[in-house]
Parts: sequence; C-alpha cells; structure tokens
Amino acid sequence: MAEFGLFLGFGAPRSGKEAAAAKVRDEGTAYLTALQTAGEIESWEYVLLRWHGGDLVGFYLLRGDPEKLGRLSMAPEFGRLVLRAGACMENVGVVDAYLDAGAVQVFNVWKEAIADLM
Repeated sequence: MAEFGLFLGFGAPRSGKEAAAAKVRDEGTAYLTALQTAGEIESWEYVLLRWHGGDLVGFYLLRGDPEKLGRLSMAPEFGRLVLRAGACMENVGVVDAYLDAGAVQVFNVWKEAIADLM
C-alpha cells in the first residue's frame, strides 16, 4: 500500500452553487477512476464527514507513488478540476500526505530531530 498521498479537502457548497458542486464531484470521480485504471494512482477514497461544526465537509484521499502524485498535482486537468471545485465550494485545498508506514517514518525523523531540544 502506498505511503504517500494527496489530500483534497473541501467545505460546503457555496450558496446557490449546490448543483454545480454535485457536477464537479461527478467530474472528479470520473477523473480519479480513469487515473486509477491507467495506473497513475494506486487508489482513492471519497469521504463525507458527519456534521461537526467545522469548515471541512469532506475530502478525497489519493494514494500512490510520490513522483506520480507530484506530476499529477501539476497537471492541467487536475488544476482545472481544483479551480472548478473552488468556484462552487468553500475551503478547497490540496495537501501532500504521508500515509501508514510513511507517516511513521516522518514521525521518527521528527523525534530524532527534536531529541536534543528536550
């Protein structure tokens, strides 16, 4: 399983843009399915969060090779979809993510880096 990912978070639809947000969600799902079929990403998940009073309503989590995901994040079609999402949803953002063993490795590097500061 991939140790690296992209986290694509989003908030509530902008007022009056609910139908557009649903359309962009469908476009994103089709795009990510095609990327997975082509082997550009290992897998992806779509998550909607239960109401909690915060700004984050849901997210996509893409898993894959860090180099491929880096290229993907700079691809014109990916950027186009992120811009479309931002036009109809609040708080759209894309962040690199360390997953599973990758997160453990980064945490261990952090502990080593701060060991002499304690």
